[in-house]
Amino acid sequence: MKTVAGIDLGTQSMKVVIYDYEKKEIIETASCPMELISESDGTREQTTEWFDKGLEVCFGKLSDENKKTIEAIGISGQQHGFVPLGADGKALYNIKLWCDTSTVEECKIITDAAGGEEAVINALGNLMLTGFTAPKILWLKRNKPEAFSKLKYIMLPHDYLNWKLTGDYVMEYGDASGTALFDSKNRKWSEKICNIIDPKLLGLLPKLIEPSAPAGKVNEEAAKAYGIPVGIPVSAGGGDNMMGAVGTGTVVDGFLTMSMGTSGTLYGYSDKPIADPANGLSGFCSSTGGWLPLLCTMNCTVATEFVRNLFQMDIKQLNEEASKSPCGSEGVLVIPFFNGERTPNLPNGRASITGLTSANTNRANITRASFESAVFAMRGGLDAFRKLGFQPKEIRLIGGGSKSPLWRQIAADVMNVPIRVPLLDEAAALGGAIQGLWCLKNQSGKCDISELCKEHIKLDESKSANPIAENVAIYDKAYEEYCKVVKTLSPLYA
Repeated sequence: MKTVAGIDLGTQSMKVVIYDYEKKEIIETASCPMELISESDGTREQTTEWFDKGLEVCFGKLSDENKKTIEAIGISGQQHGFVPLGADGKALYNIKLWCDTSTVEECKIITDAAGGEEAVINALGNLMLTGFTAPKILWLKRNKPEAFSKLKYIMLPHDYLNWKLTGDYVMEYGDASGTALFDSKNRKWSEKICNIIDPKLLGLLPKLIEPSAPAGKVNEEAAKAYGIPVGIPVSAGGGDNMMGAVGTGTVVDGFLTMSMGTSGTLYGYSDKPIADPANGLSGFCSSTGGWLPLLCTMNCTVATEFVRNLFQMDIKQLNEEASKSPCGSEGVLVIPFFNGERTPNLPNGRASITGLTSANTNRANITRASFESAVFAMRGGLDAFRKLGFQPKEIRLIGGGSKSPLWRQIAADVMNVPIRVPLLDEAAALGGAIQGLWCLKNQSGKCDISELCKEHIKLDESKSANPIAENVAIYDKAYEEYCKVVKTLSPLYA
């Protein structure tokens, strides 16, 4: 048996999969829930202790027999989180996450010092948003100066796990492009932005590596702690969206991937730098050697979970209730900005339910509207992709939303594009495993990642959903109304 392992460090849990690359199947999985520190000022944080525990619990659940067969490991991690370590390798403060919106002031300080939004875009290919890493670093400097003075290592969540396994301090282009410290077009750190934050910052950042290169090898300490073979390669890894792209085969043009998890993302592959920040598309690099223009919303399953808890339903009841309502939810709209929002850029945004009348106010309509709103929020990204020349033949859907037949059909109808679902679950962890396999094969000769994905990524045709013309027409009108409401409400939260 020949296997590779993939690790996915998400916001809600850490997962590890062992993938048999000869039989092309996941033979074992393990997971561990993650806690979250949440404050009313937009603070969203986790701790390195929770990440450490996640590794221990997940590898502890896996069989010793299977762990011995692992030949390489690849790691996916939630993007943007700032892991600040001192010289002793201990955390100096909590990890401020991608969904933390407490850094509005820091974004303004950096943007103004850079010469405005256009200057920031020219330097990075992206805007300076609260979700990104750069404002979190400035926040630490301004609010925890003693901790900042001891700062030695700046890591992202997946880099921290790489470091725990190998002891090597490196970062690949994909996740680096989400820091707002990185010139995505030229694939290098932006001296201009780094110097605005602090003159010493550039000297603290990790060495940049190609995504095809190993981050290092499993050291003896990690091998002993987790029961995995010493000396096996740990691939460069990447952010969860970059690894989701690998796990869905989005390493060539022709289709997009949509992830419906805590956040909602829509992204595609490009062989040249591409971005459209004005329309919500960030100019990220991929973790396969290209670029990954991406739209991110901060509230996807957040909206449906809110409604589920409000009406005290389980997942099955949630889907059944939403199915009772017709397309368009009889005019009910949910504006799902429960955690503020990134697209549009409204970190202080608030959620609302609108379009209510005495005739349409019921559980079914509100429930279905929460499903629809998550897709409405990402449709603007599809429009932006089309303006840039993308003509996707299909969208590959992953995340919690992909498990719901109703949500799959809503996505197909709102986007007016066929929806396809990968056969194997856990796209980000699988993407990590496949990148690990890519790294392994590169040691004995150059390997084409697109050919590797063709071989290992298969679709589950039983979960396909095609647009229904009647529904598409209804959703076109509902989406127009959604955009009108968002445009009207946005000035309240600017």
